[in-house]
Amino acid sequence: MRTLPLLSGLAVALLAVSAAGLAIGYAPLPLAGVIAGLFGGGDPLAVAVVREIRLPRLLLGIEVGAALGIAGAALQGLLRNPLAEPGLIGVSASAGLGAVVAFYFGFAALSPYALPGLAMAGALVATGIVLAVAARGGDGGLTLILAGIALSSLAVALTSLAMNLAPNPYAVTEMLLWLMGSLKDRTPADALTACPFILAGCGLLLATGRGLDALALGEDAARSLGVDLARLRLAVVGGSAAAVGASVAVSGSIGFVGLVVPHLLRPLVGHEPGRLLLPSALGGAVLVTLADLASRLIPTAQEVMLGVLTSLVGAPFFLLLILRVRREAW
Repeated sequence: MRTLPLLSGLAVALLAVSAAGLAIGYAPLPLAGVIAGLFGGGDPLAVAVVREIRLPRLLLGIEVGAALGIAGAALQGLLRNPLAEPGLIGVSASAGLGAVVAFYFGFAALSPYALPGLAMAGALVATGIVLAVAARGGDGGLTLILAGIALSSLAVALTSLAMNLAPNPYAVTEMLLWLMGSLKDRTPADALTACPFILAGCGLLLATGRGLDALALGEDAARSLGVDLARLRLAVVGGSAAAVGASVAVSGSIGFVGLVVPHLLRPLVGHEPGRLLLPSALGGAVLVTLADLASRLIPTAQEVMLGVLTSLVGAPFFLLLILRVRREAW
């Protein structure tokens, strides 16, 4: 199996980055101290730092990165467009709007599932709209980008309206910081709340691999191979909404992961959409965990927000990708 060396390499990279994430921070810990802290032994302060602060942050980074990576790969395979990505087509912004609604109306305080539920609902609506528009448009790339810009603009405008009308200034500050995207100050409960939704979404997306491979040959060829295109679209929409919605609910908006990771790994899997899904999940986990580690180590007065850092790296990458796609089109 040609993807086995790639998956093994990504798994080793994830283990290495995870170990660094547990050991490195404002209070550096030796590897022996990290291992002892994970099992509740050694210095009580080290135990608290590892188990209550760094471990939840690490687990969320793996969950969020895997969700964004596999969702980006699945959307690119379904739309047959390398520019598709949850953030660029308005899915992340719409999920953020759903989460802000949960904050604004107090639903988040009523149930721990209200926040991820509304975030997933926003992601589901946005993904469905993009799929409908892309199916009707003649120019897939241009239609996709324009639809994403429109959805993102609308979601951002409604989010800004909610913050503008919020009576509590502290709530506005909390919403704004949360929307920037970060994994700091998260608890084990956050990781446990998002985990089942992300696992369900990723599992649903992994099951679409055969259909995405067939769709790469064209819709007529996919139908002739027995692929139910309506069910395939529904699976990708539902899986992306669950994975991205739950990710945004616990981490805020973290962009460009679903664009960068599939694009870097696609040549290594023979440009086959189905075989790209699992490597993209592992690659996304590595990228987000590494970016979160970098956000802690950058010497600034306040910690750089994770969503800001990924956007600073991802936006130039997106511009280069657009230029490359345009050259290949000519």
